[in-house]
Amino acid sequence: MKILVIAAHPQLNASRANKAFLKGLSKYSQDIHVHDLYQLYPNWIIDVEKEQQLLLQYDRIVLQFPFYWYSCPPLLKKWLEEVMAHGWAYGPGGDQLIGKEFLVATTTGGTEKAYRSGGDNQFTISEFLRPLERTITRCNGTYLPAFVSYAVMTATDETLAEEAIRYAEHIRTPLPVLVH
Repeated sequence: MKILVIAAHPQLNASRANKAFLKGLSKYSQDIHVHDLYQLYPNWIIDVEKEQQLLLQYDRIVLQFPFYWYSCPPLLKKWLEEVMAHGWAYGPGGDQLIGKEFLVATTTGGTEKAYRSGGDNQFTISEFLRPLERTITRCNGTYLPAFVSYAVMTATDETLAEEAIRYAEHIRTPLPVLVH
């Protein structure tokens, strides 16, 4: 299975967690390609055709980002709006992503307890990710269970290394095992 990781962190060099996760993927470089949106598009002008062609080359697309004001960072949002175009990803003739698997991988500063009914954030991560889930399913993709790493700002380097291993395993897990 060929996997494309769309990394979208506005300050990746300052992120201990997201850097650790990407470093953990480096040993799988034959099957996993990392595509850093903020590095590739510092001027925010997205090459839509190039991005669409890239998506067609992979079986699974992972959207990796820090949980950012209860959503994804703005460049990833712009990327979704432009790349997942009407007539290409959805609507009449929009069948290019049929059979593609999508998975969200996100990090939070808050604890898992903060993301539950009655918690500090009042809702679960799954509830907050619902718009991304619907975007993916509207674009004919298959939405897989998200990978979430909580409380990364206070995590030790050892914990982040363990999470990086868990992340690599999760995004490489075959569909029937993820959705059993």
